[in-house]
Amino acid sequence: MTGEVEGGARVVITNLRPRLDCGRYRVKAIEGDHFEVTADIVRDGPDLLQASLRYRSPSAGWADAPMSHLGNDSWAGGFRPNAPGIWHYTVQAWTDHFATWRRDLFKRVDAGQAVDLELQEGALLLEKRLGAVPVEKRKVVQAAIDALQAPAELRGWDDPRAAAAVDESVAAIMAGHPDRAEAATFQPALELNVERVRARFGAWYEFFPRSTGTDTEHGTFATAAERLSAIAGMGFDVVYLPPIHPIGRTHRKGKNNALEAEPDDVGSPWAIGSEEGGHTAVDPKLGSIDDFDLFVGRARQVGLEVALDFAIQCSPDHPWATEHPEWFHHRPDGTIKYAENPPKKYQDIYPINFATEDRVALWNELKKVLEFWISHGVEIFRVDNPHTKSFPFWEWVIDEIRAQHPNVIFLAEAFTRPKVMGVLAKLGFSQSYTYFTWRNTKFELVEYMNELVHSDMVLYFRPNFFTNTQDILHEYLQQGGPPAFKIRLVLAALLSPSYGVYSGYELFERVAVHEGSEEYLDSEKYELRPRDFGAPDSLIPFIKLVNEVRRQNAAAAELTNLRWHEVDNEAIVAWSKAAPGEQPLLVVLNLNPSGWEEATLHLDLGALGAGEEQPFEVYDIVKDTSYVWSGRSQYVALDSTDDPAHIFLVKA
Repeated sequence: MTGEVEGGARVVITNLRPRLDCGRYRVKAIEGDHFEVTADIVRDGPDLLQASLRYRSPSAGWADAPMSHLGNDSWAGGFRPNAPGIWHYTVQAWTDHFATWRRDLFKRVDAGQAVDLELQEGALLLEKRLGAVPVEKRKVVQAAIDALQAPAELRGWDDPRAAAAVDESVAAIMAGHPDRAEAATFQPALELNVERVRARFGAWYEFFPRSTGTDTEHGTFATAAERLSAIAGMGFDVVYLPPIHPIGRTHRKGKNNALEAEPDDVGSPWAIGSEEGGHTAVDPKLGSIDDFDLFVGRARQVGLEVALDFAIQCSPDHPWATEHPEWFHHRPDGTIKYAENPPKKYQDIYPINFATEDRVALWNELKKVLEFWISHGVEIFRVDNPHTKSFPFWEWVIDEIRAQHPNVIFLAEAFTRPKVMGVLAKLGFSQSYTYFTWRNTKFELVEYMNELVHSDMVLYFRPNFFTNTQDILHEYLQQGGPPAFKIRLVLAALLSPSYGVYSGYELFERVAVHEGSEEYLDSEKYELRPRDFGAPDSLIPFIKLVNEVRRQNAAAAELTNLRWHEVDNEAIVAWSKAAPGEQPLLVVLNLNPSGWEEATLHLDLGALGAGEEQPFEVYDIVKDTSYVWSGRSQYVALDSTDDPAHIFLVKA
């Protein structure tokens, strides 16, 4: 039976954790992290147990890590996976006959009982395991056997045989080379999805290469490459490009999503495909595939990775529409159905029919698309609307790709129901967009972060907090002005290990197409939008500072180390993060973009490594100023029109 134990009826292993949905889905981990496993292990009778955490890497056999008894029949052990890929782990437990014998001997000798037969029993136990002991240690064990079998001369602890029986070196050898003949092993072994660090930690910057030209000249991969040094200089790790493929002309959208395009309108990059090619082609206006390779190479030179949009949809002009019409949905008159989200219509896009009878060919073609871009240096994919595609497809293709390319990362752009987002994460997506954009009050932020940090979601769901996207300009940014942009940046970058901004954020772009809309006016999705990044009073210096804090403090690279601190003002929020061997980060943030707020902090001193009576220093990275604090309660005041945040290093 699934999840039951085989091989040792007297030992029972239960409640093995972490385990996700009874083992149906894989728990996630990051290479180099300590991965801890716990289990409840019991045996009938009073005999002692020993347990081992067994684990297997993608390229090696089983290895063992000892487990410790925590009390109340609970055991724990851990290991550090050192490479991406699918690992396996389980728990094995067995009766420790020698330790049981040794424990009972102590009691008998202490009680003054005769132990001649018990000493002979111990000698037999040692003899039975002698052949399993390494040659260099056998002399120690053999000497103990000889001592146990010697004639009796004295009684109690004065008997040299008793002293030999409880020798610590012998006990250590026996514990290290146990008899597992009656071992119980939890079955089936569980799988662990181990990914590289970028799957959890990274700062993303989204921009459209086509907007790196001028108002009248289409940008290219070459002009886009000129932006890379500045993006890296702000401290970003990943540049995310919307689709770079040829754009269809049939029903092409015009500026501001107009249904009729002018002759020079560039269209939406998500209307993929034309006579110039499909998902493995690049828009000729951007350059050639060789130019793209040069762009990727330049990104690497400045320390950036390139993330590419993977949008499974086509324009009516995509080659698949004529070569594989069976891959699409059809109307009763035989025409291919375009995308709709009633009452909205997207005549420039054909969705894919994953229920097609030719699904094997379709799935393999989509896999080839990913493999093509991987061959051109892309190891990160931002997947467009994965919740509208086949769940079985995602589970299959992510497994297939990562079996050959374990460094590949998939980000799910799925703004949908929470449980659907959760399933996508369980199916293998490395990261997920979140509801962060719509969490702006203190209550909303605390509630949402607690859900992400203090639930089973930590086993499979990794958030990526985007402050904005090409699709989403929240009302908070529209109305809050530059202070709101600073506030949301601090929240995104210092609450979540992964976060992102969409180009223009550093210039405080915040004009919506109309009141009540989250769409940008003159949206870059439909037109070129060159920018003057040298404009004065931009957010660039502050972005650079915050990203520097992230890179220089390991605490910022974690999610589950978040600790809230009490504040007596609902407009101010405070949290800390700590990492072993480092000074904790303490962030105090004014959520009101309109001006001044003051409050008293009630600090969790233990989370900061500080004592109740001993003064401690806090260094404000933003102001480059230090303060000496003493005690739990501290007064703070923040003017959001100046600097809305204190970002402290706590020097306790």
